[in-house]
Amino acid sequence: MNEPQQKWTDTIESNHSLFQLNLKEVWQYRDLVFMFVKRDFISSFKQTILGPLWFFINPIMTTIVFTLVFGNIANLPTDGIPPILFYLAGNTLWGYFSTTMLSVSNVFTGNAGIFGKVYFPRLVTPISTIISSFMRLGIQLVLFWTVLAYYIYRGDVQPNSWAFFFPVLIIFLALFSLGLGMIFSSLTTKYRDLSLLLGFGVSLLMWFTPVILPTSLVKQKLGNYGYLADLNPLTPIFECFKYGFIGSGDFNMTRLLISFFFIIIVLLFGIIVFNKSEKSFIDTV
Repeated sequence: MNEPQQKWTDTIESNHSLFQLNLKEVWQYRDLVFMFVKRDFISSFKQTILGPLWFFINPIMTTIVFTLVFGNIANLPTDGIPPILFYLAGNTLWGYFSTTMLSVSNVFTGNAGIFGKVYFPRLVTPISTIISSFMRLGIQLVLFWTVLAYYIYRGDVQPNSWAFFFPVLIIFLALFSLGLGMIFSSLTTKYRDLSLLLGFGVSLLMWFTPVILPTSLVKQKLGNYGYLADLNPLTPIFECFKYGFIGSGDFNMTRLLISFFFIIIVLLFGIIVFNKSEKSFIDTV
């Protein structure tokens, strides 16, 4: 008697295209993405007393410290903008970028236990990190807009139509953190020193990004080498955000488009490295 032939509904095989993201398969695992987002959100403040209030406390405390140290003691200029609003604008974007990139860079090493036991598209984890970071950013934007509304009422700042461009800025900020995060996540599976170096590098990068120091001041101090400030792809994004909402900043559309182009290149390179590493990372992590 012949046994009925088994038919497989799904076949798991190695990805042969370095550029292929296979988003269709990721969509099939959307419930898992939701579970990871929920896990990240809950685990962030598990066993804390204030819970989600830390979303507000962190940027508020950081902004107060920056205002006291750099605004009052060091007396650094803020392009005529109230220091609290100037530093809060930079902190809001920087907090999203740094948190997302460092979280994505830990995808392989942080989830090695899960990856070694069950199959699911590895891209699910960085995507869930991006989404959970969006939720934090949304809460902190509410804080920023509340403070912004106060200074608009006082007549200290005047937003312009570029403020409506901020969703595009956030998307490219997310793509940049995703691309860099995937690159470092793949490299740290072999070279653990990079995880330590990355934390130091991110802290250092903040000083070259208009979070604390306005670009106008940096260019003034650099003199003939002021163009170096524009080599940072984050600078045009931060300047456009500040220009739209608080009416200050060294905003230039050409530099913004160059920044977007560079971010796309970094993202494509990150996809290549990620796809190449996910085939064998479990043997080295």
